[in-house]
Amino acid sequence: MLLENFHTHSTFCDGKSKPEDIVLSAIDKGFHTLGFSGHGYTPHELTSCMTDLEGYIAEISRLKEKYRDRIKIHLGIEEDSLSPVDRCRFDYIIGSSHCFLKDGVYYPIDLSFDHFKRCLDVFNYDITELAEAYYSAFCSYIKQRRPDIIGHFDLITKYDELDNLRLLSNDRYNMIAEKYLLEATKYGCIFEVNTGAISRGLRTSVYPSENLLHLLKKHDAHITISSDSHHKDTLDFYFEETRRYLYDIGFREIYTPFGKQNLHL
Repeated sequence: MLLENFHTHSTFCDGKSKPEDIVLSAIDKGFHTLGFSGHGYTPHELTSCMTDLEGYIAEISRLKEKYRDRIKIHLGIEEDSLSPVDRCRFDYIIGSSHCFLKDGVYYPIDLSFDHFKRCLDVFNYDITELAEAYYSAFCSYIKQRRPDIIGHFDLITKYDELDNLRLLSNDRYNMIAEKYLLEATKYGCIFEVNTGAISRGLRTSVYPSENLLHLLKKHDAHITISSDSHHKDTLDFYFEETRRYLYDIGFREIYTPFGKQNLHL
């Protein structure tokens, strides 16, 4: 299979590697295609997002031209569901939900374990109420914006293995997640299978969870594999294992905003 990754962060946002170092690493690893997807500007949460959008666009455009004979580079962005971008400036967008809005206050869902516990506290530790609020808002965004790729659909479970599987072992939570996943499949977006939390030692499995992946397969949804890379060394993290996992579930094709390829072992 051709090596591709469309979820890549650099020092323009919360990544640890400079864009050109990432490109050189991708070439060294044998990548065919690399998509940069810096976090779009979010005024309610400034620790992770890009503040120099013009510099980002200029640099990725420069690298696209400089390395055009060695690797295909795409200029993308990861748009937060509460802060839409001017998508015509980008080759593709990843649509993600990193927080929710309640009573005029923004609550980050994945910034840290402590932030997640604050989210639980807002809902008096009612898992089903939190899940309903999170997924209903995310699916409303997906219906309206129809991003090219849906990022880490069940990001809400990021810290679940640090918290005694509070969500994934809850039947009611799983019913809510499945309900909204099926809703999201109506809009023709690609769902990413994201290995990022594994690379950061927070999870032992990909997003979305296994039950959601089986639902995606049952409903012939399109998927892509991404590493949600924040360092040049993690561009293809856990890809081989994820390909085997998806093949066992029944997937036979991997999609991107620019085409598809057969899923081979």
